[in-house]
Amino acid sequence: RGRSIGSKAVAVDAIQTKATDLCYINVSGKQYITTYSVLDRFPDTLLGSTEREFYWIPELKSFFFNRNRECFEAILTYYQTGKEYRPLSVEDELYEEERRFFRIIQKRSDTAISIAEVAEENTGVLSCCPRQNWKYVKRKVHRFLVDPRSSQMATVWHVVDILIICVSITLLVMETDPNVGHAFTNSDHFAYLYLYYTNVFVIAFFTTDLCVRFVTWPNCWTFWRNMFNILDILSILPFYVSLVTDLVNGADPGEAHEHRSYVVLRVCRIFRVIRVFKFIRHSQDLILIIKVVGHAKKELGLLVLLLFIFSVSFGSIMYYIEQSTNSEFNSIMQGCWWAIVTITTIGYGDVVPKTWLGKIVGSFVLTLGIVFLALPMTIIVGKFSNVYEKEKERD
Repeated sequence: RGRSIGSKAVAVDAIQTKATDLCYINVSGKQYITTYSVLDRFPDTLLGSTEREFYWIPELKSFFFNRNRECFEAILTYYQTGKEYRPLSVEDELYEEERRFFRIIQKRSDTAISIAEVAEENTGVLSCCPRQNWKYVKRKVHRFLVDPRSSQMATVWHVVDILIICVSITLLVMETDPNVGHAFTNSDHFAYLYLYYTNVFVIAFFTTDLCVRFVTWPNCWTFWRNMFNILDILSILPFYVSLVTDLVNGADPGEAHEHRSYVVLRVCRIFRVIRVFKFIRHSQDLILIIKVVGHAKKELGLLVLLLFIFSVSFGSIMYYIEQSTNSEFNSIMQGCWWAIVTITTIGYGDVVPKTWLGKIVGSFVLTLGIVFLALPMTIIVGKFSNVYEKEKERD
């Protein structure tokens, strides 16, 4: 930082200014390109004054600052637009320190904090127009629900959401336990009402969260295209289906009944398992893995295709070899099941060949499966690693 203004630095800077007007700025190893005319509009700041020459590095042919890159991107936005927006992922103290370093003396509005809001109007101040006020409140509530880093209360809300999900999954598991499951169906049990109203509270919490998220979502169509919103709807759907079934049958929803439709009950129990996937919303790493799997769908399709070809071909061969002496291979479907278990090297042992020819074919299938499945797996792992790193840098 203490480098003096050398003649070489000044000369290079002058040549660049006259030739291209491009200004190259390196911040902690990342290169940014802007123009001197943009910076010179703010002569009272560090980058807009001649003091920037102290940070010229001839070897890099750029100005070098060992500062926070996220903060610098926001500061560079100030030079380009004249408006200042703090990144959501940066603490106030760190950002204020970077502002003082670059001598950004404009008074920052506390409500204009997100770079994503640059294109929106009236981002920081409630106007006299009710529509603008509603847009501002809608944006703030939406950020509160989807971004736990937006405020301390948002973090608390997301922690409470995770705890409610844990309670919901605990109730789901307890209901199938032989020792305590009768408490969910026997209305005479002392814990029945407590468990029922706990489930009602959980559903009410999920429903409120979903409704508020729907109302504050920026675009109605993108709401229905979001996978996590669909999972939220499916997770609470069983409760309301059961409730409607009780009302149609003239039953009291607060009491246990055995006359509900068997099909409806089965569907409800299946969809309740979806509540487990609500955890994905609170984990950026899991969301990133889902994105990576989407990018590697071509390689995964190749793996599934190979498994399908091997299982059908060798399952059929094993059926015709074993059908006369082995009752376990009673169909080609059973042979395909044996082939899948063998190729994937799981080996349950529930279906095994008994003839010598069947054992020879089984050994060949096992060896072939290891070799041919290993080839696409290396491709998938390599693609997964590359895409994962790119998505992680982008996030």
